[in-house]
Amino acid sequence: MRLQQWIKNFFLFAALVFSGRLFHPDDLVLTLEGFFLFSFISSSVYILNDIIDLEKDKLHPVKSKRPLPSGTLSVSAAYRAAALLSIAGIVGGCYLRMEFGWILIAYVIINVAYTLKLKQIVILDAMTIAAGFVLRVVAGAALINVPTSEWLIICTVLLSLFLGFSKRRQELTVLEGQANTHRAVLEHYSPYFLDQMIGIVTATTVMSYALYTISEETVKKFGTTNLIYTVPFVLYGIFRYLYLVHKKEEGGNPTKVALTDWPLLINIVLWIITASIIIYRK
Repeated sequence: MRLQQWIKNFFLFAALVFSGRLFHPDDLVLTLEGFFLFSFISSSVYILNDIIDLEKDKLHPVKSKRPLPSGTLSVSAAYRAAALLSIAGIVGGCYLRMEFGWILIAYVIINVAYTLKLKQIVILDAMTIAAGFVLRVVAGAALINVPTSEWLIICTVLLSLFLGFSKRRQELTVLEGQANTHRAVLEHYSPYFLDQMIGIVTATTVMSYALYTISEETVKKFGTTNLIYTVPFVLYGIFRYLYLVHKKEEGGNPTKVALTDWPLLINIVLWIITASIIIYRK
């Protein structure tokens, strides 16, 4: 189920925070419920992915230790768990809000397509991962019935592409000559090619966030231009992550990096605190 990966589903809270409704009890409870239901769905997808990639994962130095490739969990038990989690997630999601339920179904369809085919198509593999993060943001907005900010979608797409391409680079570097046996699409990538794309999404991520903080829509919504002072945190976070990818050969697991690298973790917490103070200071 990869419970540590549930941290990705905190993207559902983006709409709650940036709509200024974080302290509305009903909206907060709805988002919390949605968080767990989305986590059930994402876990069912992870299980299905591990079933399909079973033989390849046995060759991976880290993934070979997971329950399925290591033989500690049977395939039949994994199928039953995936089915139970997906049914519970979708039924619960539709009960909360029908639009949210449809987004969960879309997430499952996209990720099944990714597992079966899309992850084998260069560039489209990373874009599919980005689509999953966008669906999380849109799902959070649907839960509390607020419009999804175009800026939020743009920043989410670019940030997830940055993480996706960085993940591919780390896999390519660590696995070296055996990279394509683990993930076929890696034979279409090279460190130089990935560095070019990472450079593009890095610059556009920072600029998009900076423009969002001073946009007319943002200033009107929050009544201040002070969100611009959160840009240094975004810059440091991007630069720190690039350091970890290039100098420490990390980045293959963004969730683990975010939870174990103390400078990055402290930076994220400071960004959240600073942004919250600026947004909710009234």
